[in-house]
Amino acid sequence: MSREYAVVDIGGTAPVILFRSAQFEPEQVCEKTALSDGKELWISGQDELQTRNDELLRQLEEAQSANAAKEAFLSSMSHDIRTPMNAIIGMTALAKKHIDEKARVADSLAKIEVASSHLLSLINEVLDMSRINSGRQVISEELFSLSDLLHETLTIVRPQIGQKRHTFSLHVGDVYVESLYGDTLRLRQIFVNIIGNAVKYTPDAGRIDVTIGEEKREDDRCVLVFQCRDNGVGMSEEFLQKLFDPFERASSSTISRIEGTGLGMSIVKKLLDAMGGTIDVESRLQEGTCVTVRVPLRYELISVNLAALEDKRLLIIEADAAVQTVYHAYLGERKLYYQIVTNPSEAIAALTDADFRGERFDAVIIGKAVEQADSIFDLAGYLRNYDASLPIVLASEDNWDEIEYRANRSGIDYFIPVPFFRKSLLNGLSAAVQASGGQNTFGPGSVDLTGRRILLVEDNFINSEIACELLAATNARVDTAADGQQALERYLGAAEGCYDLILMDIQMPVMDGYEATRRIRASGRADAHTLKIFAMTANTFAEDIAKARDAGMDGHIAKPIDINKLMQVLKQIQ
Repeated sequence: MSREYAVVDIGGTAPVILFRSAQFEPEQVCEKTALSDGKELWISGQDELQTRNDELLRQLEEAQSANAAKEAFLSSMSHDIRTPMNAIIGMTALAKKHIDEKARVADSLAKIEVASSHLLSLINEVLDMSRINSGRQVISEELFSLSDLLHETLTIVRPQIGQKRHTFSLHVGDVYVESLYGDTLRLRQIFVNIIGNAVKYTPDAGRIDVTIGEEKREDDRCVLVFQCRDNGVGMSEEFLQKLFDPFERASSSTISRIEGTGLGMSIVKKLLDAMGGTIDVESRLQEGTCVTVRVPLRYELISVNLAALEDKRLLIIEADAAVQTVYHAYLGERKLYYQIVTNPSEAIAALTDADFRGERFDAVIIGKAVEQADSIFDLAGYLRNYDASLPIVLASEDNWDEIEYRANRSGIDYFIPVPFFRKSLLNGLSAAVQASGGQNTFGPGSVDLTGRRILLVEDNFINSEIACELLAATNARVDTAADGQQALERYLGAAEGCYDLILMDIQMPVMDGYEATRRIRASGRADAHTLKIFAMTANTFAEDIAKARDAGMDGHIAKPIDINKLMQVLKQIQ
């Protein structure tokens, strides 16, 4: 069958091929379009042709807009990546130049650490977006403490808040379920991103308020509600419409100077979609922004140990009125005996008076009674000297890993992370009053592994050297293997119980860490299932952690190595 055709330029797009054939009336015009699945679409008539061309124009505009956004993203990322890299290279050069000046080198190393952390966060966002878009993002569901999640989140963001001198407050609503099932890593990423944006886009000395609460508690599920409000620069109505689009960054002169990938909120939205959650954003230029996140989660009810607190007398040193209100609510409703004082001198007076009346306190809780950490440790030391058997609890927003050594040395026995909730506070105090004072519940600040033996499996020489240097400080004996096969041979060649811990890299030649772990667990030796094996790898996504667990590993340490995390693992074999 012969077919006539003509090439017609309809303006604004590439020429369209129009076909005529015996199957159609002579006046009828049809457009043949090849679809992505290989099928052919015929659109007949002028109206249909115009509709098709309008759709093609819309798709072309969207593609051009997306390409423009990606070009802007690459341009900004080039600047944002080079900025910390320049700091790292420059400070390294300065440190080498002034190698004999300890203070100068220490200052350079501190700045290198900050720049490296920022660069790593940029890289992580790009990799996260890539994995989400490729459909490889896995949401895990593990039991976690809401109190711990918030404490870890605030530990991460507080340095940024302090640098910009923001007034920050955390409001805890009616929260009755504190043990939840979900992806704590991704939830923390969401919260940190949202608070981090509030910090970045709020001028110095601004205000940021975070509220946490719950809704719709039914059966074993509830909706966790997280809200962050600031009085920052805000966003226009136009930009709000594309806030969650990848690569988008506000173009105002106030905002455009702030570094970032433009992927943060897009990642947050996609993660929440995967969790079945929602995010709502209200904002006005120069008035601030309010972000509200709702996440449905399964929960588990944890019992409160009140028996240990019956007839106990608690002395609380807390100057913050808001925290005092929380103590009154949580302890008062349980009819527990407690006394709140606001400063160290009042605390000493209360202790002395109690001893005089023969009604000594069973524990002392140190909160925000003094502003500086040194004063907290001085106070704890004085209390320890006053009564060597008195349990001393620190309720603080500080990162315990950073203050643990000094806290233990000053006599602090127990740590309760702030913010706390009913169960975390009551169970924490119960554990404290059952511990004998002066025994340092958390153990020594440094880890002493004298007599312990560790097998380090790492194929990269520099990484192996760094890890060996960190482990050397613990007095442990460290053997090394360059791949999974060597690790298996060293394990099988040693006596049973020889190794207390294996730190296993994942991506290695000959045999990877997963396979090496599986073979160790299946070896049939007496210690095959009791030996602790931790992944120590740059594979840090949720599915990587799940694969490590499935292979038989006890846990996961991410690279670059977080020294505090490593020390927490090492304490398990102390």
